[in-house]
Amino acid sequence: MSEARCEWEEGWTWYRVEGDLDAGGPAPLVIVHGGPGVAHDYLEPVAELARTAGRCCVLYDQIGCGRSQHLSDAAANFWTVALFRRELAALVEHLGIAARYHVLGQSWGGMLGMEHALEHPPGLRSLVVANSPASIQLWVSEANRLRTLLPPEVQRTLQRHEQAGTTDSQEYEQAVMVFYERHLCRIPFPDGLQRSFAQLAEDPTVYHTMNGPSEFHVIGTLKDWDITPRLSDVRVPVLVISGEHDEATPAVVRPLVDAIPGARWHLIEGASHCPHLEEPARFLALVETFLSAHD
Repeated sequence: MSEARCEWEEGWTWYRVEGDLDAGGPAPLVIVHGGPGVAHDYLEPVAELARTAGRCCVLYDQIGCGRSQHLSDAAANFWTVALFRRELAALVEHLGIAARYHVLGQSWGGMLGMEHALEHPPGLRSLVVANSPASIQLWVSEANRLRTLLPPEVQRTLQRHEQAGTTDSQEYEQAVMVFYERHLCRIPFPDGLQRSFAQLAEDPTVYHTMNGPSEFHVIGTLKDWDITPRLSDVRVPVLVISGEHDEATPAVVRPLVDAIPGARWHLIEGASHCPHLEEPARFLALVETFLSAHD
């Protein structure tokens, strides 16, 4: 394991490599976290592929969160999809793997992975899109449908604070947690997920700017993002993974799968938005089988 920084045009990005990039073997996997602004820690179990499959794995914190450079004085229009596309491309070049690599993106990371694939980088061998939407408006619509299934008192708490503009209150956060325990992670939150949440709480700038206070109240710069019309131009093999109880519901995922030529979709029973934590053995087996077919 090695840790370092990637210096690029907008600042610096922290990353960690599990395995040896110079050892040959399977093409390395770049693991892209969600949020935006939720650090990589909760995705550490995916890097187990370095040990179990001999596949070098790269974890990184996107600029503005975790161990990467925080830019608290940056204007709101600094935090764009294009910014994070450039960061991912810069990291791949910095690591010297641009000729041969895979990308796995989870949630927002899958959204970014699709954006990356549409730039047609010549060395991208395949893409895994885990628990991601292709349309934020569809995502919000389904999240709010799931919200109607929450206990009435929880729904009232969410609505009251959203109307009052007090979504930073502890009561609102506790109400959101009821949603998370149903649709984000249905097991006791593992240490890595807790660390990611803790880092988000320390600096929510990117999340609040691009997303908003919660998954079902998206008022940030991503609110109109919809990549669906462009997905027919994806030219690499794509595996799509989601969970039975995922906030990325089948209604969210189906248009994405239908739009990507030849995409495969696997729905993991019993899991929600974090199947890599809830069903790690099944998740990793699916991913490695797919990656090894496209090395």
